[in-house]
Amino acid sequence: MKTGNELQRAKRIVVKVGSSLVTAGGRGIDQKAIERWAAQIVELKAQGVQVVWVSSGAIAEGIKRLGWTARPTALNELQAAAAVGQMGIAQAYENAFRPYGVHTAQILLTHDDLSNRTRYLNARSTLNTLLAKGIVPVINENDTVTTDEIKLGDNDTLGALAANLVDADALLILTDQDGLYDSDPRKNPQAEFISRIEADHPDLERMAGGAGSGVGTGGMYTKVRAAKRAALGGAVTVVASGSEENVLLRLFQGESVGTLFTSSHSRVAARKQWLLGHVQTAGRVVVDAGAEKALTEGRRSLLPVGCTACEGHFRRGELVAVVGADGNEIARGLVNYGSGELVRILRTPSEGIAGKLGYALEDEVIHRDNMAHW
Repeated sequence: MKTGNELQRAKRIVVKVGSSLVTAGGRGIDQKAIERWAAQIVELKAQGVQVVWVSSGAIAEGIKRLGWTARPTALNELQAAAAVGQMGIAQAYENAFRPYGVHTAQILLTHDDLSNRTRYLNARSTLNTLLAKGIVPVINENDTVTTDEIKLGDNDTLGALAANLVDADALLILTDQDGLYDSDPRKNPQAEFISRIEADHPDLERMAGGAGSGVGTGGMYTKVRAAKRAALGGAVTVVASGSEENVLLRLFQGESVGTLFTSSHSRVAARKQWLLGHVQTAGRVVVDAGAEKALTEGRRSLLPVGCTACEGHFRRGELVAVVGADGNEIARGLVNYGSGELVRILRTPSEGIAGKLGYALEDEVIHRDNMAHW
């Protein structure tokens, strides 16, 4: 059975791998497994696919290195284990990719980083730069500083947030389970395996009931929730066993491995819906007739040369309204420059931004992908 061509068309993917796989069930980093995944990623890169890796395992590896026999419950001990384990995780990936001449980069994020628009844009820019330079980013939740997130252990959600962050075409979740069944196969021997399902299927959470392994704290429930979140950004999701031989390559060859969660959402439409759903904006940017035409008819990005004024106090990444000379709102979007910066580059061609500010964050005041029109 084929997965269709959803994955075969993908040019940018996020792969999330669970703690149990990374640490061989908690016994310590499984270097051989990481090397097998690295070899597959290198092959995908040769096919023109950009890969972001989201790795669990820091706490599990730290627990092993510290000689503890069970996962602690005290927050300070969990954070200490994460700090110790992150050293080993980063080294393991670096060693796995070094023979291929491929560099890796460690990115530590929290859920807060991805809900704060300024930090979100900074993380997005960093990841896009790394991918453009052929580097494989290895993302982990910054468990040494988080509180609620560390209790959830929900790197599945982090994987989905990362997929939306980098506009990935697909999210691949590698786990110690084969995929989704219509009920818990540990309780129901007659449970049927599901190879393909819509990410917004109304019975998805019910099918996914049950806990995960004893090493991580997620389960199939967190994985289907991640699939739903990724789908809102237009990405398909696959949940499959990371122990399957050449699982990544086989998926890209069209083989049906694991469960494919399809998305009916348009990535741009989902983002526009999110933007238009905000009741308040942080400020307004006034544009001239030429820019208004480019935005409303051409659906172009907003450049500083077309901006005539800005109103209100706003920071990079905040939502602002775009208004024409008559004061009517024509669009809204996430601004790349704060109001203090924007007022200095009004009516300035993009190539002149650095001359006015001493730096250039982006060519656009608002990129068309981050803009919704009324």
